[in-house]
Amino acid sequence: MVFLKRAAVLLPLALGACATTLPSGITAPGAGFRLVADRTQAATGRRSVLLQSAAQAQQVGREVHALTHQRTISADTAVQVALLNNRGLQASYAEIGLSAAEVWQQATPENPVVALGVLGIGAPEVGAFRAIESLVAVNLLDAPTRRRRVAVAQAEFQRAQMQAVVDTLSLAYATRTAWIDAVAAFETVALLAQAAQAADASSELALELGRTGALNRAGQAREQVFDAELAAQTAEARLAAASAKENLTRLMGLYGTEVDYYVPDALPALPGGLRSTAGIEATALRNRVDLEVARLGLAATARAYGLTNATRRLTDLEVITGVELEREPVDDGDGEIEQGLTPQVELEFAIPIFDSGRARLRKAELSYLQAANVLAEAAVAVRSEARDAETQYRGSYAVARQYRDVVLPLRAIIDEQALLANNGMITSTFELLIDIRAGLSSQLDAAQAKQRFWSAAARLDAAIYGGGGGAGGGEAGAGVELAGDAGGGH
Repeated sequence: MVFLKRAAVLLPLALGACATTLPSGITAPGAGFRLVADRTQAATGRRSVLLQSAAQAQQVGREVHALTHQRTISADTAVQVALLNNRGLQASYAEIGLSAAEVWQQATPENPVVALGVLGIGAPEVGAFRAIESLVAVNLLDAPTRRRRVAVAQAEFQRAQMQAVVDTLSLAYATRTAWIDAVAAFETVALLAQAAQAADASSELALELGRTGALNRAGQAREQVFDAELAAQTAEARLAAASAKENLTRLMGLYGTEVDYYVPDALPALPGGLRSTAGIEATALRNRVDLEVARLGLAATARAYGLTNATRRLTDLEVITGVELEREPVDDGDGEIEQGLTPQVELEFAIPIFDSGRARLRKAELSYLQAANVLAEAAVAVRSEARDAETQYRGSYAVARQYRDVVLPLRAIIDEQALLANNGMITSTFELLIDIRAGLSSQLDAAQAKQRFWSAAARLDAAIYGGGGGAGGGEAGAGVELAGDAGGGH
């Protein structure tokens, strides 16, 4: 009898206590982040951190200060600062910990539910109570399905890791592109300032000729309006440069005195040659992290489908065991109370009369087909992005090199000969200034071509590793043109 009483209490505990082995390190505070850091390092050459304490945040703050405060930063430095200091990225990393905690939770057996009831409180014939009932309830399906549920949670954990890598690469790509845009904007400001000097000289010359009567009012106005329009363009370029730098500052997560940093006045010169892009489609398919996210999503959906199929008809099956202590008066007139313990076992489940589980199974099947199609579409997109990125990379280099090797040297010859002709009184000063304006316009076009190349180079890396968001085009910046030439009329 005593054995039965103990068995009634311990049976559900034994049924539910079959714990699943946890993956190594899943309970650690930084679970799963090492993979993210390694993949990020391999793709960007820069390290990322998971901030988990105030001391770590302070250390990172000191490092960021040393990298940026009153320094001229490179693109690599900007990317490193963003990976260390961007708080949105830290929020993304928190998803890894949440997924790890879910794996931990699914591997832990459900707590038994204990119920304690007192019946017949204050019954006059038996004293304080008539009966005490104690029950322990455990879901019998918890242990058999735990392994499947842990597998689903692990798949989601791996997907969260890869998604964190995608977020890191996206931030790196956005930061590098923002640095290119900011430097190009300041280079445009410098070129427009050079053009403004020529425009000022032309405007002053027009005023002098107007005083002597050698140039009519229409001719003076044409030269002055060019100067005025160029001044407005320069002011707009300065605003665009300030905005581009602020965008870079935002991505790096800087504020306060940390925004006191500088970017170069011009983009780096074109490289001597292009990097090899042989087999870029295969390389992208092998390295794209967002494609791996889609694969892991398909795997997680497949495991979820298996779990749904396993619990199609019975979603809850509970065993309830316990004992009941009953007290009754003895009919002998002595006022004695008889007590008895009664073990009990109950089995509780829902009868699948109306919901047979077919709808849930159909939803799981369609979710799997959806994930499979998403993966297939992602693979097609990755191939296309890789080809387009290669085309833009090579094409933009050819255009930028044409400006560097052909257009600008020819413009230099034109400027040199125009100056000699002007010194020899063969041409007028206005004709010299027109040639100078045309040369500055070519320099602006060359600078924009160089910007497009460096943007295409950054996009090529994103096409191989991920993080570019599938953005196409390869065009960087809207382009800047000098105000319309004043023309003749002299």
